[in-house]
Amino acid sequence: MAQLVKLQNYISRYEKDIFHYPGQFSRMKKEKWNKTLNQWEEERFSYEQEVERIQHTEKTSKPKWRSLFTRKNMQEEAWPVENDKPGLPSTKEDLKHQFLDRLIAFQLKWASSTVSQMSFLDRTFLHDLILKFFLQRFPDTYLFMYEPVFTLKNSTMEGDVVLIKPQGIEIINLVENPSADTIFVNEERMWEITIRGNKERILSPMLSLRRTEQIIKSILDLHHIDFPIQKTVLSRTNSMLFEREPYRTRFIDKHRYDEWLQQHRQEVSPLKHKQLIVCDALLNHCQTVAVRRREWEEDDGSQPL
Repeated sequence: MAQLVKLQNYISRYEKDIFHYPGQFSRMKKEKWNKTLNQWEEERFSYEQEVERIQHTEKTSKPKWRSLFTRKNMQEEAWPVENDKPGLPSTKEDLKHQFLDRLIAFQLKWASSTVSQMSFLDRTFLHDLILKFFLQRFPDTYLFMYEPVFTLKNSTMEGDVVLIKPQGIEIINLVENPSADTIFVNEERMWEITIRGNKERILSPMLSLRRTEQIIKSILDLHHIDFPIQKTVLSRTNSMLFEREPYRTRFIDKHRYDEWLQQHRQEVSPLKHKQLIVCDALLNHCQTVAVRRREWEEDDGSQPL
């Protein structure tokens, strides 16, 4: 599960200590998962024992004459083991999905508050499918910035999705239209899409990607950091037609999506020190809007964040 280090202009625990929280999150997630799995296995075992006891009781107490009428319907009368206990996942895979969904709320808490400060979180992020996709489909070692607001030279700019990976940065712009057929890529300011046979024009996502890339490069140059940057236009629902891909740019459409995703999911590299340095530099140039927690309002400011 990727780590949400920055959400727009919300305060983040990661910006307070990027060298501490990524490792803490991975350890906490592992501990919570093991505890959840053990509890589920214990409850599952107890539940199955109870089912067996009830089935045995029904079998031994059933009159002989009744079995003549129920033999044909034995399959319909079987105890519904999988669905009879609401809230208990049927399989380990279902349990994992439930666990990851709960972690999203936890990540949003870390991405919108510290010990002493908080931002007012828009609750719609709890149901943001794009946010959920990036958090749940990528490894823990991916540090994820969701539409960060960068500040540099007294100006602000909202960036695209930024994945800070152990081996480099990937800037991603999603271009998805479920009702469209094909996206036609060109080097102009406007691209074209076909919707029910009709062509419509859309603003090229390359404009936003280049702006985000430029401000990230400026921040890294300011801190004398050399780190690779890759740009990606992603469409999970559409085909993309293009003649060539620009330098350090990939066009990932629905035909290339599975391969692209698997390449990321199979990333086994641990967190890198330089990766954390890069993330720290970017976080130091992100806008943050927050207020002090009520319980800290009377404090003199001597307490640590």
